[in-house]
Amino acid sequence: MNRQVYTKIVGTGSYLPSCIISNDYFRNYSFFDPATKKPFEKSNDEIIQKFKEITNISERRWISDELNNSDMAFLAVKDACESAHIDPETLDFIIIAHNFGDVDPVSTRVDILPSLANKVKAKLNITNPACFCHDLISGCPGWTQGMITADAYIRSGMAKRGVVVGSDVLSRISDPHDRDSMIYADGAGATIVEGVESNEPIGILSQSSRSDSVHYWNLLTNGKSINPKLRGNDQFIKMHGHKLYVYALNFVPGVVKESIEKAGLQLSDIKKVLIHQANEKMDEAILKNVFKLYHEKHIPKGIMPMTIEKLGNSSTATVPTLLDLILKGKLDGQEINEGDHIILCSVGAGMNINSIVYKA
Repeated sequence: MNRQVYTKIVGTGSYLPSCIISNDYFRNYSFFDPATKKPFEKSNDEIIQKFKEITNISERRWISDELNNSDMAFLAVKDACESAHIDPETLDFIIIAHNFGDVDPVSTRVDILPSLANKVKAKLNITNPACFCHDLISGCPGWTQGMITADAYIRSGMAKRGVVVGSDVLSRISDPHDRDSMIYADGAGATIVEGVESNEPIGILSQSSRSDSVHYWNLLTNGKSINPKLRGNDQFIKMHGHKLYVYALNFVPGVVKESIEKAGLQLSDIKKVLIHQANEKMDEAILKNVFKLYHEKHIPKGIMPMTIEKLGNSSTATVPTLLDLILKGKLDGQEINEGDHIILCSVGAGMNINSIVYKA
């Protein structure tokens, strides 16, 4: 086989905020019914219990007031560079996937000028002008889309080494009167990628993507508070949860299957499926539908590691932080060994779906 350049992950890092918010934190919240715009008749204890049954989220991490999204991204990149034993000055590019930039801790005002990537470059004190920076906004699949973009840079010869970050602060952009606010979390994950010559395929083997915007663009948007008494210009995350659930079950499995086929592999070759952590029951149903496409009934135990119970949904950060925890032996019973084929997959606002097949 001809020697080719492949995109390989050579280091990972993450930042998980120290502030742990349990479900009990929401007992005194005033939740409103999205249909009637009035407070729910159900007690918060009932709402929280049902929420736990559906999502399996018990707690989540929220950023402290003195930090910003760009700070989390910087700390994740610093961790990744240390893990890879590289000098940040040797990076050819910095890609930061996010959705809201730096969000003010008091209001929902966002700041994306300059880009988070440029802010992180400054925090890292990288003076190399050839290290180019840009942000990427693609909903929750931002980090997977960033990895696909980095792969294109490396395979084309535009760059040899870079970092891809998924970093989001959702706690500051979630509506305190919306039950969905319990889903959202904060965090950052980073991966150092570089071009490696090999006779055998390694690293990123294939990718498949899908975007459905005509009929599904409005499943995740920004909008006013569900509480009609709240006036002003604040914008919050608004989600049509059930419709999103149905969309994911219908379309994510096919994208995953297509990526496996592009890599010339079978489902039995896949050792791990690292999927966006938004709702544990939804992820389990997606995985089940993937196996159905292959007419397989048996799903190997532990093939889909989960962190949502303790970390919630941190959007672009969920997959890279999950990967970092596994590779550093911080997730009980989970490991990725050299030669393992894994899936890196996400679905979110757009609606966008990405699935990457990666060989460790």
